[in-house]
Amino acid sequence: MAGSVSRRGFLGGAAAASVAGTVAWAPGRAWADPVPPARIRLSVNGKPYELDADPGVTLLDALRERIGLTGTKKGCDRGQCGACTVHVDGRRVVSCLTLAITCVGKNVTTIEGIADGDALHPVQQAFVDCDGFQCGFCTSGQIMSAVEVVSDRSVHTDDDIREAMSGNICRCGAYSNIVDAVKQARGEK
Repeated sequence: MAGSVSRRGFLGGAAAASVAGTVAWAPGRAWADPVPPARIRLSVNGKPYELDADPGVTLLDALRERIGLTGTKKGCDRGQCGACTVHVDGRRVVSCLTLAITCVGKNVTTIEGIADGDALHPVQQAFVDCDGFQCGFCTSGQIMSAVEVVSDRSVHTDDDIREAMSGNICRCGAYSNIVDAVKQARGEK
């Protein structure tokens, strides 16, 4: 089989070519070079914050680790549980999947920013009144989602509320109490 290429030879050649292409693509730059920090200016709960952070830092990590607002919880860190729900320009987002740098020039509201001084937000009060939490871990994300659901007039029935809140998981199973809390905050109970 003179002149034929073996499978092993082909794969080895392909690997060498990809490495050579990569090295040629970024000349003079080592793989370990860090990305320089970016100046990220955020407005959180009406207060300005400036961070020098990796451009890839999530909003969740910026809030908890850089700004010190720990009411927003890190649950799954994959956008599946809703424990990290906050509002960006009035819309709920899972902060573990949102880059902080994308929030520059926008208003971020966390659980710490919805009360009026010592007076709880109506949704917070409804969660207390209806026992809408058990262990409390998911509660801040549940409340932040419920704030948006309360104002959404396309949500009419208990099933609509459940569907609208479906991005927030309560491992303790306080779902019926959460529905009651949303209804109370809407003035329906």
